[in-house]
Amino acid sequence: MRKITLLIVALVSLSSATAQIRIGKAILPYEETRGDVTLKLNGAGMREMLWIDLYAGGLYLQNKNKDPKAILDLDETMSIKLNIVSGFVTQSKMIKAVQDGFEKATFGNTKPLEERINKFINFFNEPIVKNDIFDIVYVKDVGVKAYKNGKELGLVEGRDFKYALFKIWLGDEPASQGIKDGMLGLQ
Repeated sequence: MRKITLLIVALVSLSSATAQIRIGKAILPYEETRGDVTLKLNGAGMREMLWIDLYAGGLYLQNKNKDPKAILDLDETMSIKLNIVSGFVTQSKMIKAVQDGFEKATFGNTKPLEERINKFINFFNEPIVKNDIFDIVYVKDVGVKAYKNGKELGLVEGRDFKYALFKIWLGDEPASQGIKDGMLGLQ
C-alpha cells in the first residue's frame, strides 16, 4: 500500500511539474522558476497576421493580474515567453517589429533608451527559425535578461527599459490586441 501511495505522489508531482498549455501549435508551461521566484502563466495569446499564426506569447507573473498598467508598474520579477511558430518570423522582421514597438511604447521618444534598445536588438543577431523560444525576463533590481532556446543572450539594465519593453505587448498600442488580451487572461 505504501509503494502505491508513493507512486501516486510521484506521478502527481511529475504531472504538475510538466503542466503545459497549448496555444495554436505552441506549448507553454503553466509555471516557470526564475532564480528563487516561481512565476505563473497569467495568460497567453497568438500573434497573427493575415490569418497566419506567427508566435505565441505568454506572460508570467508572481500573482495573476488583468490590469496592464499595474503590471507595467510592478517592480518584481516577471517574464514574457515568445514561441515562434512560423517561418515568416525572421531576424530582420523581428528587429523591425521591436524597433517599431519601442517607437510606439515611447511615443517616438526612444532617445533616453537608445543605447539599451540597440543592445537589446543585438540579441537578435542570429537567424530566427520556427520553434525558437525567446524568454524576456525582468529580474527585480537587476534588469531584463534575454534568452533564446534557454541560452542567455545578455542583460539590459533599468526598470524604465523593462517598462518600455513590456509595453510593446501590454501598452495602449500593442503589437497585437489579441496577444495582449491573451496575456492578460481576457480571452
